[in-house]
Amino acid sequence: MFGQTVDAETRCVHWRGPTDVVAMKFACCDRFYPCFDCHQADADHAAERWPVARFDEPAVLCGVCQHQSSVTDYLEATACPSCAAAFNPGCALHAHLYFEVAPIGAPHA
Repeated sequence: MFGQTVDAETRCVHWRGPTDVVAMKFACCDRFYPCFDCHQADADHAAERWPVARFDEPAVLCGVCQHQSSVTDYLEATACPSCAAAFNPGCALHAHLYFEVAPIGAPHA
């Protein structure tokens, strides 16, 4: 785990609520970070979003049980499929920072 974590469940200095328990793997470095801001602060390179062609690969880590989910499974989940820990529903608003998806509310092409 990389970034500015504040506990063992992947909460960080930017996001530390009770449901902020996921970390995302960045395509640019194959490293897990709790959030985009942690990657920006820690990495020596620009962030690259996880490509659609790799959405079936494990790229999301549950900080509670360490289970890794595919992007496809994560985007459809509200909780960890392994331990049932709730995920922050507000994270959907930031999915476009991590994965090759359109921002919520963006016009469709």
